[in-house]
Amino acid sequence: MSVSPEQVAAGHAVYTKRMLGIYDFLVLGLSNRPIWRCPTQRLVEHYNRHVTANHLDVGVGTGYFLDRCRFPSNAPRVALMDLNQNALDFASHRIARYAPETCIRNVLEPISIDTVKFDSVGINYLLHCLPGTIESKSVAFDHLKTLMNPGAVIFGSTLLQGGVARSWPAKRLMDFYNRKAIFSNENDDVDGLKRALGQRFRSVSIEIVGCAALFSGRA
Repeated sequence: MSVSPEQVAAGHAVYTKRMLGIYDFLVLGLSNRPIWRCPTQRLVEHYNRHVTANHLDVGVGTGYFLDRCRFPSNAPRVALMDLNQNALDFASHRIARYAPETCIRNVLEPISIDTVKFDSVGINYLLHCLPGTIESKSVAFDHLKTLMNPGAVIFGSTLLQGGVARSWPAKRLMDFYNRKAIFSNENDDVDGLKRALGQRFRSVSIEIVGCAALFSGRA
């Protein structure tokens, strides 16, 4: 399935400077617990369990989780990757104490970066914003795997429609986001995610919390 530049742009265009200023309140505050039924603190705990002192975060949002999680070092190496400059600027400013590296890349295309590889890669709430089916968008895993050291962990979360319990408000809000092309998860389900991860990684784990799948796998 081919994806147009317009489809890719639609998934991240919403992250304007103004939107980023209210994102934590709207998404992490008003949506996560009551609508998606996945408390934000649960996602912080997922970071705490998997993040390393040599970490790449992809689809960085506001940098909330990097700001709140517990790194196993006081001076971790942190890199930020996104296709949206506003998000990179916002997140890098928020975690300026870590002097993060930043780069603009599209994870649906091969990634070439002249840098040392990473021991953990976080992709929180990214997959459901990527255009395509769970099978086609999972090429992002292939591209990110090239940036991982042997034994490194990739982890994150994504909102699904199949194989999870969705409340009426969750169905309505997902439908709205899909119509606006902010989400592209109409056909995303647990089985598809499990296959995509299992084909590429070992020690795969998927935990369903509300309509979110919290996942991890080892290179």
